[in-house]
Amino acid sequence: MRKYLLFDKVVPRWMIMLLDVFIITWSFTTAYFIVHRFEFVGILRGFFFIYTGLYVIVAAIVMFSMRIHSGLIRYSNTRDMLRIFAATFITTIIYGIVAYFWVIPVLKTDVFSLNLILLVNFSVSSTLLILLRAAAKTIYHYMVNYSGDKKIAIVIYGSDNNAILLKQALVNSAQSSFSVIGFVDDNTKKINKEISGTMIYHIAKLGQLKKKHKVEKLIVVNNQLDEKEKKAALETCLALGIQVLTVPPSDQWIYGKLNLNQLKDLKIEDLLQRKPIKIDTSSISKDIAGKRVLVTGAAGSIGSEIVKQVLQYKPELVILCDQAESPLHDMQLEVEEKFPHIAAKIFIGDVRSYRRMYRLFNDYYPEVVYHAAAYKHVPMMEENPSVAVRANVLGTKNIADLSMEFGSKKFVMVSTDKAVNPSNVMGASKRIAEIYIQSLKDSSRNISGTAFITTRFGNVLGSNGSVIPRFQAQIQRGGPITVTHPEIIRYFMTIPEAVQLVLEAGTMGVGGEIFTFDMGEPVKITDLATKMIKLAGLQPERDIKIVFTGLRPGEKLYEELLNDGEYSLPTHHEKINIAKVITYPYQEVVNNIKELLLLNDQDSELAVVNKMKLIVPEFISKNSKYETLDTQLKIKDAKDTILQ
Repeated sequence: MRKYLLFDKVVPRWMIMLLDVFIITWSFTTAYFIVHRFEFVGILRGFFFIYTGLYVIVAAIVMFSMRIHSGLIRYSNTRDMLRIFAATFITTIIYGIVAYFWVIPVLKTDVFSLNLILLVNFSVSSTLLILLRAAAKTIYHYMVNYSGDKKIAIVIYGSDNNAILLKQALVNSAQSSFSVIGFVDDNTKKINKEISGTMIYHIAKLGQLKKKHKVEKLIVVNNQLDEKEKKAALETCLALGIQVLTVPPSDQWIYGKLNLNQLKDLKIEDLLQRKPIKIDTSSISKDIAGKRVLVTGAAGSIGSEIVKQVLQYKPELVILCDQAESPLHDMQLEVEEKFPHIAAKIFIGDVRSYRRMYRLFNDYYPEVVYHAAAYKHVPMMEENPSVAVRANVLGTKNIADLSMEFGSKKFVMVSTDKAVNPSNVMGASKRIAEIYIQSLKDSSRNISGTAFITTRFGNVLGSNGSVIPRFQAQIQRGGPITVTHPEIIRYFMTIPEAVQLVLEAGTMGVGGEIFTFDMGEPVKITDLATKMIKLAGLQPERDIKIVFTGLRPGEKLYEELLNDGEYSLPTHHEKINIAKVITYPYQEVVNNIKELLLLNDQDSELAVVNKMKLIVPEFISKNSKYETLDTQLKIKDAKDTILQ
């Protein structure tokens, strides 16, 4: 029987109907005999069979019409019980009307005894029908939960409707290997209360629950993971070695039923993310709605999110430009599926090619440009400075120049905190791009009045090649996790919130600004690795080791959002500031970049990096072969000072 039930076998509906009819017949017979004091001879010689047969016919018709037999008994709930009660009541009313206006006048029987029979029968039959379902449900859950198989002890975070539905879903699932010990909450009004026979504990009791019941996991509904109290509970779980699983809210369950495959390990992104950012959607809509929008690097982590968010504001046209064919194709399919009514054009091209980009601008005349195309990996660019210069400097210059030439209203560049006091080629190339973009504000070439805006922020969670996917892959392989330095720290922001701030800053800018974002508290990478190991249900050093490999070329222990001598001013958005940076005359910047690009064409890495250091005096290489250039520049500066 247990195997029959656990493999989702169900009793045929006609058998349930027959069982209900049997209960009804037995109940009415019992009521009839009770009212007539079990005088069998008199009862059987009277009209017993007529009364009973008529009642069974009426009851069967009513219950069939109300589909009392159609539900799965093992999942019966309060609503099902009320339907049984209603069906029994309706049967009594209909039978009484038929009996009073047809049976009693014909058979000349006692009205009082029939009233009493109906009253007793109503109580007995409704009770038995409800008890049948309650007993079947109880037996089923007993078989599921007390089968002898070892169950994993879990607790559920919260005691709201989502938490209650989650508990019911886990209890009702034949495939579930969980035993729900209780709910944990921080609402003092609910503590030590019971919901459906399950106790609500304070989150401070997690340690005791683990010790007493050997709790292994905590399940949390992931629609409110940004709450401070919830994060504190999750941190407690990590400290106690309790694995945390997440599940989507009940409105996202498949066909309204929880699939155990929807239970996922808590991601480190869930612990790091902050409260949703409030943005001025009306201003963004005014900037984008009905406009032609170009996004370069549209297949990348940031660019693809810019595309998705821009499309929500109903632009006239979005041009997705990237050189990566396959990711761009995937992006095209996603856009066509989610935004079928908005025009989107795919343009495969490299921002380093002025001719190809000219074709793009000449075909579509974009009014708003989001420039996210760039090379970003620090060690790779340290080994390939000419590539960094061509992509990040020349590519940015090409798009900016064409934006002016074709009269784009706004140009928003995505920069990085690595451009601040850069210690590597990648950061320096982005800083040079920033300098050029800023210089265009007062350029005589900018006759169309294009507003050039720069946004600067740190690492984004889950971006291509970032530390988190790398750690996840290392954990899946069984370790070790490689961290460059025990003290290295980084700022993190989710991709959606970074892009939200890019769009918001774009609406604020009038030209020449560098907007910096509030990145929150910095995260120690060692702590990040430790938490990720614990989130996987493992123990650091015992299951997964953390190995320190030394700082990579161009890498520094911490990133900054402002250069030396810079300061920031607040804006109307608490998460966005304006960096008051050092600016350079347009012609001087153009001449420097022209010389840099000429050196770059000669393929002399040392000459290229040396020129970058002259353009960006704060560029001091770290852990790099180019540190010798800094020494030479210092000696030269010292000689120049002596000669003066």
